[in-house]
Amino acid sequence: MAMSMPHQIGALAGTPIAAESGGLTGEGAQSAATVSTSAVWRSPVTNLRVSVQKPGDVERVSPLSSPPLSPVRAGMRPDLSVACQAFATAVETETAVEKVHSFPESSTQKKEKGLPVFVMMPLDSVKMDNTVNRRKAMNASLQALKSAGVEGIMMDVWWGLVERDEPGKYNFGGYVELLEMAKKHGLKVQAVMSFHQCGGNVGDSCTIPLPRWATEEIDKDPGLAYTDQWGRRNYEYISLGCDTLPVLKGRTPVQCYSDFMLAFRDKFEHLLGDTIVEIQVGMGPAGELRYPSYPEQNGTWKFPGIGAFQCYDKYMLSSLKAAAEAYGKPEWGSTGPTDAGHYNNWPDDTNFFRKEGGGWDSEYGEFFLSWYSKMLLDHGERILQSAKAIFENGGVKISVKIAGIHWHYGTRSHAPELTAGYYNTRLRDGYLPIAQMLARHGAIFNFTCIEMRDHEQPQDALCAPEKLVRQVALATQQAQVPLAGENALPRYDEYAHEQILKTAALNIDGNSTNREMCAFTYLRMSPDLFHPDNWRRFVAFVKKMKEGKDVHRCWEQVEREAEHFVHVTQPFVQEAAVALRH
Repeated sequence: MAMSMPHQIGALAGTPIAAESGGLTGEGAQSAATVSTSAVWRSPVTNLRVSVQKPGDVERVSPLSSPPLSPVRAGMRPDLSVACQAFATAVETETAVEKVHSFPESSTQKKEKGLPVFVMMPLDSVKMDNTVNRRKAMNASLQALKSAGVEGIMMDVWWGLVERDEPGKYNFGGYVELLEMAKKHGLKVQAVMSFHQCGGNVGDSCTIPLPRWATEEIDKDPGLAYTDQWGRRNYEYISLGCDTLPVLKGRTPVQCYSDFMLAFRDKFEHLLGDTIVEIQVGMGPAGELRYPSYPEQNGTWKFPGIGAFQCYDKYMLSSLKAAAEAYGKPEWGSTGPTDAGHYNNWPDDTNFFRKEGGGWDSEYGEFFLSWYSKMLLDHGERILQSAKAIFENGGVKISVKIAGIHWHYGTRSHAPELTAGYYNTRLRDGYLPIAQMLARHGAIFNFTCIEMRDHEQPQDALCAPEKLVRQVALATQQAQVPLAGENALPRYDEYAHEQILKTAALNIDGNSTNREMCAFTYLRMSPDLFHPDNWRRFVAFVKKMKEGKDVHRCWEQVEREAEHFVHVTQPFVQEAAVALRH
């Protein structure tokens, strides 16, 4: 997801933000099956130029004397550690599993009703040696999740692991075993094609870099890495500025992603549509369609900073130059805004993002932000074209994750969204174009921060996650694209669960329609989830989600019904909790 801020988890006192966004107009299989494929690619997009139409109306702001400048203005309980005795008596465990597996058969659990709940797997579920990590804990955890009525799991399939050593050589060894394990337990899988680096972002508990050969190419040509105006390089994801150029040992980045997805399809074709039901296509840092504008690594960015534009590598600048010339303002093509502040500034600290007379609201700002966001949309378009062609007959859904950038949402410029590539301001809806792009390819709009309430966030930063989710819900409704959700931060309390239920129902402005989210993915499987109190609440939450928006029963009744399943599954839940800690 989007960001990390421990102080957000507790409710903070404050008054809900008044709406300012006018016009709001998501050991068994150690034979490390190695697959090799040749480059499979249709004619790539050959022109990186982005044409921005010059507005015909009168300019609101006079031409700038210096193009890039805007007008200057002055725990777990101890008793669990000894409770681990599950699997010691196989008969008891099997009996328990048989009992809980009858749970989903109840009338309230029918698949056509309510929302299926998936749970994210640990980031390091597959180790660097391509084997399953903590195999015993993983098995117990999957049994526990199935017992709770969970539909399935989400797992990252890391580019940096599978194609680590040599281009075109794919080692899916650990994933073969993990997917078979999910199939054995009757769990569906959302497989994430993770083309980004793990490490340096929210909740990143391990480090998985890009493939070794890819980073070697970046070392030779630093322009392959996203770059800010101070020359800081970011190795989280290959710059989209070179999407269609053969810069990775003769292949384009998009071709590398396409070949990877093709290898995955060929390896797991027998599971597509049955066990593997969704392919989420990574498109940027943290797997999200965005620029790495707020990197936490090395303390570069801290919440609630506005972030920084990432368009200063030579390939992005080449595209900007071409766009400026096509627009008739070649002087605007040498650099991005130079008065947009630093990563940890606030909007009004800068000339570009300030409320009155800011550069974002000038002709230059409109030109630059249109180009910057269009580059991101074109990136998504290219990858989705490949994904759709590869998986269209596989019986799986395709989804894309969009970041929930809710801080400074109550300002006019929406600076953090702009630096991330979402051209969303008080004057413009930046999420409708994204939704329309996804709709063209039949993809699901997956959005984060579903669990957050406005008043829980720091009020001085004008955070408004609820208003942001509402805008996204309206955009996806208009574009007729399915909306799925995730929670941005780990939450195990009923207050967060209730907010997820409310948001997932998509009762916009109190208007309950037949529409609701198509799925929800819970962050994340961990020892904390299996804490007795958290687990009890989670089982009740899953049951309520699967009942759907039209079933109205009090939490107490749901929890009473869930108690039986909590009790029956206690042995392997404790096993999972303890084993995951080691």
